[in-house]
Amino acid sequence: MYQLRKEGLAIGRYKVRRLMRLAGISAGRRKRYRITTRSKHKYPVSPNLIAGNFQTDSPNKVWVSDITYLRTLEGWLYLGIVMDLYSRKVVGWSLARNMKVELVEGALLMAIGRRKPGPGLIHHSDRGSQYACFKYRRLLEAQGMISSMSRSGNCLDNAVAERFFRTLKSECLLNWKDMPAEAVRHDIVDYIEMFYNSERLHSYNGYLSPNDFEKRELTLV
Repeated sequence: MYQLRKEGLAIGRYKVRRLMRLAGISAGRRKRYRITTRSKHKYPVSPNLIAGNFQTDSPNKVWVSDITYLRTLEGWLYLGIVMDLYSRKVVGWSLARNMKVELVEGALLMAIGRRKPGPGLIHHSDRGSQYACFKYRRLLEAQGMISSMSRSGNCLDNAVAERFFRTLKSECLLNWKDMPAEAVRHDIVDYIEMFYNSERLHSYNGYLSPNDFEKRELTLV
């Protein structure tokens, strides 16, 4: 609805609902949940430093990370992301055919290369072995980042990242399970870079896209 208003159309939610009904369009339904967090491991667990506070007053202060699964014609494809809580922008992402540490490491390295954060940034994730292992922790320490982790079995502690995955899967309308993995990869990258970060209106940002929100706010400083 807000996107339509942005494009100059005077329209409300009830008219949108009626037009969707006439066109035979319905909202996407949530799919069955698949566990991607393997929290039973030997690695140390970090305390939850954000404690449900998903608001920050500046970029590169708190990043959240998570993993989700994508079913393709050739099997599972896994997506790891890093999101800046300041604007809800996906600042790093990585796709792989497995959930090894290199998946989340790739997303973090992309985020570091793009944002070049200073020391003291809080990196929040679940308790999965990919985030808790020594290799990933060494990368965080080398960048001066502080590790924070959700409580055991509490997905609400990383709700912003989880919400992004739900949005991704409901708004990407292609039938991934019938597509080759490489085609799904291109679809995901296009969604993140060309739509979500650049165009999608976000209520948290006052109905600006993450890119437009950062551009506006940082020019006001």
